[in-house]
Amino acid sequence: PTMELLPLVLVLLAGTLATSTPLHRWDHGSAIKEIALDMAPNSFDDRYLRCHFKMVRALPALNRTEFVPYSDYAEAWNRAAAKWGSRPYTGSLLQLEQAIALLAYTMEEGLYLEFNKAVRVAGRSRREYLDTFHFKVLHFLLTEALSDLRGAQSHPHCLHVYRGIDGIRFTSRPGQIIRFGQFASASLLKNVSESYGTRTTFEVDTCHGADIRYFSNYPEEEEVLIPPFETFKVTNITHQGDDIYIHLRSHGVHSKYNCAWFRGDIPGLGTPAAG
Repeated sequence: PTMELLPLVLVLLAGTLATSTPLHRWDHGSAIKEIALDMAPNSFDDRYLRCHFKMVRALPALNRTEFVPYSDYAEAWNRAAAKWGSRPYTGSLLQLEQAIALLAYTMEEGLYLEFNKAVRVAGRSRREYLDTFHFKVLHFLLTEALSDLRGAQSHPHCLHVYRGIDGIRFTSRPGQIIRFGQFASASLLKNVSESYGTRTTFEVDTCHGADIRYFSNYPEEEEVLIPPFETFKVTNITHQGDDIYIHLRSHGVHSKYNCAWFRGDIPGLGTPAAG
């Protein structure tokens, strides 16, 4: 059942978040490299279908093993909790943790870079997820937060967004089905996307990403966060000099994992990935 984050949105509307120059960057690189888009088969893509409450009960024990003091994770969480704590709040503890997770994710560059690097490979096997993926709580909270935000009546079914990348030229072909394979930041504003880079620009119609601007450290960026399990069809590719412009349309979802903490690998869920 959906536990809407709408009350938190109202709280955030009542109190303004910092609007300083963004410190975080979406997957920027120092040297241009070329990467072929694909279905990101090694991504950890759990959607936690039918195990929501079991995961909630597991969170305290998982937190004790993952929340290492002085790590980027702990630092970002503590900063986000302190920032969030200045607001009046009447929601549930789980809603609070989801809100802090979103705020922490957008506050600390070290955290989201390390987190997404881990997400991209933690799906190589269930053993890899169990033994080496130290962001189980954050992954669950972000996944649930996006689901809950999308469940709000006021949230559009699909969103037209832009994602700019610096230093990486992604390659693909029209008709190909791909995934980002991580939590991918995009913006409703094209000029925000361009500020992050134009080496590769994605123009995306996402139907599983959620508008997180009211939970972002940079609400003026109008950020939309896309989950790792959403699939996209490449509808058009254009080149301008060394830059590439890729149009993506939501094609559904595909998950290799579901409730991996409680059981082993299961057949993929969602839309067939052929194409």
